[in-house]
Parts: sequence; C-alpha cells; structure tokens
Amino acid sequence: MTTHQITRVRRETRRRLLTVTEVERITPGMQRIRFTSPELHDFVSGAPDDHIKLIFPEPATESGALPDASMRDYTPRAYDADRRMLTIDFFLHEAGPATAWARGAKRGDTLEIGGPRGSSVVTDDFDWYLLIGDETALPAIGRRVEELRPGVPVTTLVIIDEASEEQIFASSAVWNPLWVYRAGQHVDDAYLFQQALAAFTCPPGDGYIWIAAEARTARVVRRFVLDNFHHPKEWLKAAGYWSQGEVASHEKIED
Repeated sequence: MTTHQITRVRRETRRRLLTVTEVERITPGMQRIRFTSPELHDFVSGAPDDHIKLIFPEPATESGALPDASMRDYTPRAYDADRRMLTIDFFLHEAGPATAWARGAKRGDTLEIGGPRGSSVVTDDFDWYLLIGDETALPAIGRRVEELRPGVPVTTLVIIDEASEEQIFASSAVWNPLWVYRAGQHVDDAYLFQQALAAFTCPPGDGYIWIAAEARTARVVRRFVLDNFHHPKEWLKAAGYWSQGEVASHEKIED
C-alpha cells in the first residue's frame, strides 16, 4: 500500500565537539572533511536534507575581548555510527567564516556543531524522484541519491560553474544526472533551471520533487514546477539555502 508519508521529527538540540581526521578536495570547489568524536555516540540524522549548525570562532579583537561565534547551516553528508565519523562537504564560495575555516582545516583541528534539531523524513515509496539544486544543495542531493532504494528512478538537475564540479554518487537507484553549466552564459540560475525543466518529462506514477538553491531562485523554480508539472504541493519541498546579499540565510519556501 502506498502511503507517501512525510513526517517531521523533532530532537533535542545538542552541541558536540568534533576533531578533523581527514580533508579531501573532491572537486575544485568542494572540500570534504571527516570528523570523529566520542560525543557522536548518539548522533542521529534522519533525512538527507537535515542541517546542523557549525560554530566558527571569530578572530580575536584588538582589545583582547573574547570573540563571538559565527554559525552556519550545513548538511550531514554521511554518518558512520560504528566509527563515530561525520562527513561534511564544504562548498568553497565567497569569503566567510565557513569557507575560511574549511580552506585551512587540517587533521587534529576541532569544530563545534549543534543539532540537527529535527528531520523531515520522506518514505522511500515514491515511483520516482527529481532533485533540483545548485552547488550548496549537492551534499543533500548526493546523500539522498545514495540512500534511495534499489531500482527507483531519480533525476538530479544541478547547476554548476563547469564540468570539473560534477560529482559521482554510488547508488543502487537508477540515477539520471543532468548538469547545467553557467560558464559563458550571462543569465541567472532561475532562467537556466526553467530552460532545463522545460525539456524534462516527469515519469509515470507518483513523484517527489525537492528543490534547494538561492532563495529567490528556489521560489521561482517551485512556482514553475507547480504551474507546468501540476505536481501535488504535498509531494514537493523547496528551500532557500542562501540569499543573495544576506549572511547565514536558510529559508523554507511555501506559498
């Protein structure tokens, strides 16, 4: 029996101190960092698009005052409970505390995290999946592709700067990756997404569509999908993972 349940699970927010064990540049613009800690013994991340708070200390002030902390939302890319190892992918974009920290990270460094506070758990019983996003969405997209059941069709539509930023995901699902490159095109991501989606035909059956990108872009893409695919709203999730001109923005997009 098909249920297509999407359940919101709440958890107690906890802070944990992690230690870097491995740093790997997986593409020119994406850095993968693996952390371990005994404090991860009860860590739970129930959905691929969960987010945790990474807490970065700011440089000390000239007056010697204790620095405040800057917090940013990141996706738990993978978690190995047996090894108590958490993997986080950092998109190295404009200057900021997260990018600066990730560029300089090395084995033995420590970082504090908080959460996740909850999960939006989607039952894996849809007939197909369409995952749409920019580079900031790749950790969540990669994790969902890897965790889907064997044989289910999943299409990923991702905008990146150039082919060198493509990633390969190991999955038992039937994965159809669609990559769109910005290089040489003087248009915004919303336009590129709409162009690509105009050429896409939804497979038969019930589908789940997930969108994450810059907030305005995600809102435009969500409206395009609803208007052109006539997709049920309850089987679609859209989020603004960042906002142009704003710092540390994360927004759930609804009507």
